[in-house]
Amino acid sequence: MSLIHRLQSRFGRYAIPNLTVLLLTGQMALYLLSLGQIGGNLLPKIALFPSLVMQGEIWRLVTFLFQPPLMPPIFVIFYCLLFYLYGTALEQVWGTFRFNAFLFIGWIANLAAAFVAWSLGAEVIAPDSFQYSNGFLYGTLFLAFARMFPDFIIRVFFILPVQIKWLALLAWIGYGLALIQGPGVARLLIVASLANYLLFFGREHWRDLKQKNRHRAYQVKTREAGKPLLHQCLVCGIDNQSAPKMAFRYCSQCDGQCCYCSEHIGDHEHVVADDQADDESSLANSSNA
Repeated sequence: MSLIHRLQSRFGRYAIPNLTVLLLTGQMALYLLSLGQIGGNLLPKIALFPSLVMQGEIWRLVTFLFQPPLMPPIFVIFYCLLFYLYGTALEQVWGTFRFNAFLFIGWIANLAAAFVAWSLGAEVIAPDSFQYSNGFLYGTLFLAFARMFPDFIIRVFFILPVQIKWLALLAWIGYGLALIQGPGVARLLIVASLANYLLFFGREHWRDLKQKNRHRAYQVKTREAGKPLLHQCLVCGIDNQSAPKMAFRYCSQCDGQCCYCSEHIGDHEHVVADDQADDESSLANSSNA
């Protein structure tokens, strides 16, 4: 039994069903409140600032998961539709516990990255200062969905059909560029956010890589086996590719596979092995003596 199944048998009853709907509802509620300025600006009060957590505001460890996307309302609609699609599809395929475990691992990894970055001096407490967003964490839902449904069609702006695997490829390229050129905090968050994805899909990617290498090696061997045999005369060097109408023969009296063209098969000097040549030389010397 795999580790995930052992954990499910022990802790499965604690899994939260419809977690996608819960997270999305909280995000949209806070988004609407922030638009209307009801009760003041709530977003800085729920954001993850490790220094404030260490001062006793431990609710930030959870509430940052409900941070809404900072974008115009029209794009928030697309965000909600896609977030709901990815989350519910993964929960239906994996089951409630496995889906919870995927997000839980990403959540723990993001918290660890935030506190490591804070310990290195990457935080300044101000209303518009850096905060540890949940964007990278929820981005792994998109990557997981694209991995499981690579041929799923998304119509960009409801017009342009694009397979989701190509959008995922762009996301991977973006992550790669951020890892190379981005600030240290962004690198930590990317690595932490991808921890859950690598735990769930890393073995599959490794297996696919090995299969591709084996397939590539097989194709090379197949191409080499399909190449026509090369017959080349040992005397003049002509071969069957440069002279396809020439007849080539192999001499049975020569040592090894010795090939000759029709002009030299009858009057060439036979090739003998070194031991045989030494024996013939010794015999000739003894006869002269």
